[in-house]
Amino acid sequence: SNAHSISLYTHLRKCTHLKPDNFTYAFAIASASTLSDEKVGILLHQHAVVDGYGSDLFVGTAVVDFYLKNWRIDLARKVFDKMPVRDTVSWNSMISGLVRNCCFDDAVWVFERMLKDGGIPLDSTTVAAILPALAELQELTLGMEVQCLAIKLGFHSYVHVLTGFISLYSKCGDIEAAKLLFGEIRRPDLVSYNAMISGYTSNGESGCSVRLFKQLLGSGEKVNSSTIVGLIPVFHPFGYLSLTDCIHGFCVKSGILSQPSVSTALTTVYSRLNEIKSARLLFDESLEKTPASWNAMISGYTQNGLTEAAISLFQEMQRSKVSPNPVTVTSILSACAQLGALSLGKWVHSLVKSKNFESNIYVSTALIDMYAKCGGISEAREMFDLMVGKNVVTWNAMISGYGLHGQGQDALKLFSEMSHSGVTPNGVTFLSLLYACSHAGLVEEGEKIFQSMIHDYHYKPLPEHYACMVDILGRASQLEKALKFIKEMPVEPGAAEWGALLGACVIHKDKKIAHVASEKLFELDPESVGYYVLLSNLYSVERNYRLAASVRQDVKKRKLAKTPGCTLIEIGETPHVFTSGDQSHPQASAIYAMLEKLITKMKEAGFQTEIDTALHDVEEEEKELMINVHSEKLAIAFGLIATDPGTEIRIFKNLRVCVDCHTATKFISKITERVIVVRDANRFHHFKDGLCSCGDYW
Repeated sequence: SNAHSISLYTHLRKCTHLKPDNFTYAFAIASASTLSDEKVGILLHQHAVVDGYGSDLFVGTAVVDFYLKNWRIDLARKVFDKMPVRDTVSWNSMISGLVRNCCFDDAVWVFERMLKDGGIPLDSTTVAAILPALAELQELTLGMEVQCLAIKLGFHSYVHVLTGFISLYSKCGDIEAAKLLFGEIRRPDLVSYNAMISGYTSNGESGCSVRLFKQLLGSGEKVNSSTIVGLIPVFHPFGYLSLTDCIHGFCVKSGILSQPSVSTALTTVYSRLNEIKSARLLFDESLEKTPASWNAMISGYTQNGLTEAAISLFQEMQRSKVSPNPVTVTSILSACAQLGALSLGKWVHSLVKSKNFESNIYVSTALIDMYAKCGGISEAREMFDLMVGKNVVTWNAMISGYGLHGQGQDALKLFSEMSHSGVTPNGVTFLSLLYACSHAGLVEEGEKIFQSMIHDYHYKPLPEHYACMVDILGRASQLEKALKFIKEMPVEPGAAEWGALLGACVIHKDKKIAHVASEKLFELDPESVGYYVLLSNLYSVERNYRLAASVRQDVKKRKLAKTPGCTLIEIGETPHVFTSGDQSHPQASAIYAMLEKLITKMKEAGFQTEIDTALHDVEEEEKELMINVHSEKLAIAFGLIATDPGTEIRIFKNLRVCVDCHTATKFISKITERVIVVRDANRFHHFKDGLCSCGDYW
């Protein structure tokens, strides 16, 4: 009863002549670590220092543990580093606390430092504490070295240590080794069963996990919330909706659903299965909503592209006085990045500073990603340079950011720095580099990266990598070479590769190869409306309106729906969303008046409306009117009305910006002497003085 512990401590200080000693402070601070208000623990720490116990071993260990439980990693490190004497327990507290805070690299570093110190003996708790970090980092080789150490020290046969190794091998994909270790335990306890059940589930062997679960029930052992969480197919949910429903039913019958960890895991799975209504219903019915519960639902909305719902729920969490943690912040920053909500992103950044979360590598990486995707590439680089420790995801976020902004050479330069830093690139790194080369027209560099990925790094390309190479060649007008590349692929080309080729054919108006690509696409992915739209646009540009109409008619027959275009602009902290021909905005009259004024000035400067891709069965004048009220033009017109002269305008389009709007924005930037930043579905465009950063290459 921690609240009573604190009140008893207060009574001791105020109502007795006794003086607290080091044990008093150690116990009181340990109690404070479970309270929602961290101020109590900080005050106790201050009392301990004033009373001369700041350097005491027991007090120091309790303080380190307190700060780590409150996500104050920087303060925990300071206290730990200043401790004149450290024993095994204090080292263990630091390692396990860093693991809880997802600072896995730091935990390994502290463990290695403990070994190098030599004077501090390891115990079985030390070994068990470091294993989750190695599992999360997929450091199986290092884990095997720790296993050898455990054998030498005589800890390997301990059930909790063997259980840790079962989890390690399972998370590193070696389920057979995990099975062997499980077999070594004479009498597995519930924790061991839970680890093995979770191991099967995390390796996609849900059938085995269900069988072991039944065996556990048959033995008469009473399962707990950890058993159920391990059984829920969180990591491989696809195809397991029925199993999830069955587990949900079992939880209702057995009363385990009231456990926050269980309802949170089920919320996560339903979200990943796109059963967002079931996830929200479960969340709403949860009696106890922990920070993890809020995080699961916010993350679920973000992963399903429901960014506005994610932000709304985050605001509700704030009103409920639930303190966000680094996981919450990472999820909401991802939502801001998707939506282009820079104002909210900056507010979250200020929250990060106030909570001292900047030392968390995942939070800092999410900030880099948010700034890059909201148009602030210089702010993203500033965050990147300030980071002391960078993992592969951090480097990928910055490389990807440069690619989004068409800064291919900067992406390649950063990759060179990454190589020299000792961080090993992964598939996402190479995909980000190829993407950057594609949007900067760096064909030769892209080909070198692709070959280096295969021969130097021995990475087997995924369909996305092949599609990016097709895109690089196609955008550079090397369509025959792109087609040859597809035909010579060592694996069967899919919709991604043929889709990239069709997109390039539309850009370069190549009907012959477009016909080949579209035939393959309609065979491989007949339900994707985007390919039909691309082909229809190509025929329209060629003024072959009969074939364009035929393609559109096919879309209607199949009852396929094109994603409607919309554009977002933030004024202050308020987002405004426009659709094509939108009349719903309160300032609609002023917006259309501004647009008419702009079009007149643009035409005087030589602008001609691009009407080839508009519907063929309307008059030329009507086509021009349809194009002139596209959502991005309305958003820019509103931006000109709502902001001061000379202010940069930033807009976010959910689809690829059309040729006419791209040309129009160049003219508007020159006429109004404004910098206009546009993020479309492909990349960022920075318009200034009548020019675009993409060089008309997008």
